[in-house]
Amino acid sequence: MSRIINISRRDLLKTGAVLGGGLILGFSLPVPKSALAGPGKAKSFAPNAFIRIGDDDIVTIIVNKSEMGQGVYTSLPMLIAEELECDWTKIRVESAPVAPEYNHTEWGPVQGTGGSSSIRSTWNQFRKAGAAARLMLIEAAADSWKVDEGSCRADKGYVIHDRSGKRLSFGALAEKASILDPPKEVVLKKPADFKIIGKATKRLDTPEKVSGRAVFGIDAKVKGMLTAVVARPPVFGGKVKTFDPEKTRKIAGVKEVVQVPSGIAVVATGFWPALNGREALEVEWEEGENAGLSTERLRSRYANLSMTPGVVAKKEGDASGAIAKSVRQISAEYEVPYLAHATMEPLNCLVDLREDRCEIWTGTQFQTIDRNAAAAAAGLKQEQVKIHTTLLGGGFGRRANPRSDFVVEAVHVAKAVKQPVKVVWTREDDIRGGYYRPMWYDRISAGLDSHGMPVAWQHTIVGQSIIKGTIFEKGFIKNGVDGTSVEGASNMPYDVPNISVDLHSPDIGVPVLWWRSVGHSHTAFVVESFIDELAHAAAKDPYEFRMSLLHKHPRHKAVLELAAQKAGWGSPLPNGHGRGIAVHESFGSFVAQVAEVSVSNKGEVRVHKVVCVIDCGRTVNPDTVYAQMESGVVFGLSAALFGAITFKDGRVLQSNFHDYPMVRMKQMPKVEVYIIPSEETPQGVGEPGVPPIAPAVCNAIFAVTGKRIRSLPVGVGGLQA
Repeated sequence: MSRIINISRRDLLKTGAVLGGGLILGFSLPVPKSALAGPGKAKSFAPNAFIRIGDDDIVTIIVNKSEMGQGVYTSLPMLIAEELECDWTKIRVESAPVAPEYNHTEWGPVQGTGGSSSIRSTWNQFRKAGAAARLMLIEAAADSWKVDEGSCRADKGYVIHDRSGKRLSFGALAEKASILDPPKEVVLKKPADFKIIGKATKRLDTPEKVSGRAVFGIDAKVKGMLTAVVARPPVFGGKVKTFDPEKTRKIAGVKEVVQVPSGIAVVATGFWPALNGREALEVEWEEGENAGLSTERLRSRYANLSMTPGVVAKKEGDASGAIAKSVRQISAEYEVPYLAHATMEPLNCLVDLREDRCEIWTGTQFQTIDRNAAAAAAGLKQEQVKIHTTLLGGGFGRRANPRSDFVVEAVHVAKAVKQPVKVVWTREDDIRGGYYRPMWYDRISAGLDSHGMPVAWQHTIVGQSIIKGTIFEKGFIKNGVDGTSVEGASNMPYDVPNISVDLHSPDIGVPVLWWRSVGHSHTAFVVESFIDELAHAAAKDPYEFRMSLLHKHPRHKAVLELAAQKAGWGSPLPNGHGRGIAVHESFGSFVAQVAEVSVSNKGEVRVHKVVCVIDCGRTVNPDTVYAQMESGVVFGLSAALFGAITFKDGRVLQSNFHDYPMVRMKQMPKVEVYIIPSEETPQGVGEPGVPPIAPAVCNAIFAVTGKRIRSLPVGVGGLQA
């Protein structure tokens, strides 16, 4: 007879336990003091919304971006610490509440995290906040010593008067500084004077995550909390027809079975009784108009649409006419499937709803939008709803849903049971729950002149809009074109005199959403694969061919050149190995990748090495850039080799990592990352590493086998004959 043992991650690390017959050896480690701290007890100086300095010398940075593994709980405090001149060991980090002061500087009245914009959007904001606080501390010290402010400086958490040698800590000055007016203008440091920005810095959240003390949404608890799982329709758009809760109510621990707009919630004293109760639930579903949905039918529909003109996204010259007159014409069709976000931490949301207020604990990328949607669902004013942003076990866009699906659902469950409740999604719920990267079908043609150079490029894209019907529609859809559908295609860098890009955005009953690198995730595959096809058709080296078409784009050329150099482009390889190359700009950053690949006699693909070069403008924390490029490679490689959400009879066929695999450790290539030094404004790093990997790998497969990969994924079992 098996027994469930409830044990925290921290206790699991500290003590031995036998679970399911496997021995886990216990050990203990010295645990550093937490940098992820809540409000302190010390009296504090709060010069602005982002900084609180206690009389105990602790400097708390309030971060308005969600930490989902990308490192903002370290890189953003680095921006403030650089100008504040504080002691880095005294830094603590808090997640910001929902308030206008924390709105995204580029998105309007919305607080959120996404688009690889955290550093770019706070680059000046956070540095100015740090500089203002420093000036106020210096003013307080100068007044105490009755000296000129210009004779004082801040360094490592102290204000120092060099002439006299006097010094006061920030904590000692906190009370006096708190009554001063913030400066109206500040002068920021010159990059040559940076002490922290640009230096490799260990992450502040690592000790908590290693020790198991870190609180993710799935860890959140409140007194009297129940746990719920929801039975949702097996077909998108379906509804409950009838249900019988009798067997479910007999499961020990089940407290409530309630219908909510998204399905039937089984509420229990814990996750396992809730899950068992759901398995016993008898539900008859009204499947609706998507009951016949299938991937094959969608593919046929998309292919037919691709042969007709779409809405014009870009038109320069006469592409069709130039192709007709060209010396050689090349055409191809590319397709990529729906993709799930498959975050390591499945979706969850804890809601404590009262008559006059509502508190929510969840890992969200969209604080303002989720707060407002929760208020509407609860029947409360927005200011009556408080969101506690926990750490996120991955986001990739899934936790930035304009429709706030998982948050609104949890509010409805709490409203029904009138008790604090945490709604937890299983892995199967998560993978089958929708809001995927759209499926895409691309038809592309080009014409070459007598020198093998492209004279025309015609590209038709078919796939769902992720923006249509959301609050972002006005900002992203122009003249009927969803910019996120054509990014990376309508602005491709190659010098071709006649270009046409058009778009079909069919309405399909599958919920879709941005997925790490958004439209670039498919356009880079198509553009960089097809440019490779043109190079080989022209009997030219793929690297040299690209370089010859990038005269107007020096930053593309720079990353491409360094990647080729570091990968040894053109040098001999072992038998059965080949190299592929790709370059792409996304989120303001330029990334080139070279993949070294082998293909066995059985068609099994192995990626041995990836060289990745990025120009992301000025670098704040190089360690973050390295990590995000490596992460982007494994994320994009998982999709390229294995990722596919498919449908039959309206149902998603995949359910967990056995049939929606990730790259395993034994499949992981060696990844070398190189950062090009730059004085340009910082740009994105969370997503730009993803787009080039699929075309680089597929171009390498062609180099080995002569077989073009125009449909992803490549396949778990290898290449098809």
